[in-house]
Amino acid sequence: MAIGPVLWLGPLLMVSLWGSSAPASLLRRLGEHIQRFQESSGLGLSLDQGGVALPKEGWLEQPLDPFNASDRRSFLQRYWVNDQHWTSQDGPVFLHLGGEGSLGPGSVMRGHPATLAPVWGALVIGLEHRFYGLSIPAEGLDVAQLRFLSSRHALADVVSARLALSRLFNVSFSSPWLCFGGSYAGSLAAWARLKFPHLIFASVASSAPVRAILDFSEYNDVVSRSLMNTAIGGSPECRAAASAAFAEVERRLRAGGSAQAALRAELGACGSLGRAADQAELLGALQALVGGAVQYDGQAGAPLSVRQLCGLLLGDRDNCSSPAPYRGLRRAVQVVAHSLGQKCLSFSRAETVAQLKVTEPQVAGVGDRQWLYQTCTEFGYYVTCEVPGCPFSQLPALPSKLELCEQVFGFSASSIAQAVSQTNSYYGGQTPGATQVLFVNGDIDPWHVLSITQPLGPSESALLIPSASHCLDMAPERPSDSPSLRLARQNIFQQLQTWLGLAKKSQVRGGV
Repeated sequence: MAIGPVLWLGPLLMVSLWGSSAPASLLRRLGEHIQRFQESSGLGLSLDQGGVALPKEGWLEQPLDPFNASDRRSFLQRYWVNDQHWTSQDGPVFLHLGGEGSLGPGSVMRGHPATLAPVWGALVIGLEHRFYGLSIPAEGLDVAQLRFLSSRHALADVVSARLALSRLFNVSFSSPWLCFGGSYAGSLAAWARLKFPHLIFASVASSAPVRAILDFSEYNDVVSRSLMNTAIGGSPECRAAASAAFAEVERRLRAGGSAQAALRAELGACGSLGRAADQAELLGALQALVGGAVQYDGQAGAPLSVRQLCGLLLGDRDNCSSPAPYRGLRRAVQVVAHSLGQKCLSFSRAETVAQLKVTEPQVAGVGDRQWLYQTCTEFGYYVTCEVPGCPFSQLPALPSKLELCEQVFGFSASSIAQAVSQTNSYYGGQTPGATQVLFVNGDIDPWHVLSITQPLGPSESALLIPSASHCLDMAPERPSDSPSLRLARQNIFQQLQTWLGLAKKSQVRGGV
């Protein structure tokens, strides 16, 4: 695979976790855009400069069904290796887990593992998640194949990869393996330590939503609070303006006729807005736009920060042609659509369903079909705005989100609810009982409410970073980083120092 001169230097920032409808698709593309931007940003480094080694790409043959020894089918799973800091065979191994998207070589060149590797002479490995990126089984993405896509299968891959890579790189039996991950992959990092403590010595789980939930109304609770947070440029007036903007959109949708046609043109709906389902898709996409400004606030490459969004919503109030908040929302749509290279903000519901039914792997895609399958069969995570006080539209409501699972895969609403309950039973939700796991979250990240933000015990640590957004601790350091973010990174370093000190003592005693 050809790698550009700077592309491989970036971090891995996980895309949004929303289930894949039009609003979810927008948030996932925001995450992908930010990841690409940070990978290709002007870091002043290129391949021909000394001291920068190209990461190695490799492939592991993994069992398609690791829970059935009689099933001989397999697939190729991609991994990346950075061994430029590895000083001895008994040094630590930092395993960066991929999540619901493609995993690039930046996963072993930037972020926690690569930044911390030189200190301890660590080998850094990035493991792409099955069914995402280029690690897709040859038979494609039909439902019969997707039965082998789950967090449990992914953890089985971690186990077999650890054993295979240990042999391949001649890693000492006593070397400690530490997992890193962000967002869904952060949950995987925590669960790898929980389920396989004899193989994974410790884990750092960033922005990890370890509690599955069907109706994730708390997402918009955090978005609402963050729009009022003066530390990041919000204000009560901004939240009120956002609410007014959505009320104006709904008013124009109800009016129909020329008002609805103008709305379609102004807000970039690709199809007609005559159907209620298509109106809900548009309103959901607008929610995702505002949610994205909060979720990725302050990150390099994010089209809109909270401060910028509020500036638009509270902009020129002297123009009487239309209310200021609505005009600001229109401008926000233009900014985001331009950044993402999208001509339209939302599609028709029918087109969304048709796209999600495509079973051929999409090389340029971000795994929308695969992630929808995982939300339908494990996690839920369906963001709603139906509780009193939510500043956005009540559409799309939960039933339309659950209906997508039925339309695309044939799953009933009751089966999804049961799957969410089983996930929490299997992993323990927000009380997993895993030792030597550090949970890192930002308090403006809507996903932190599904993670662990306070220590659960002496070996279950947690950091909650003020005014930090989704996986911000994993991003490359910047001069503009807040003191609280810098302190959090120091705390992560100190926690690793403690763990690796324990590992060293264990090695000296002849233990694992």
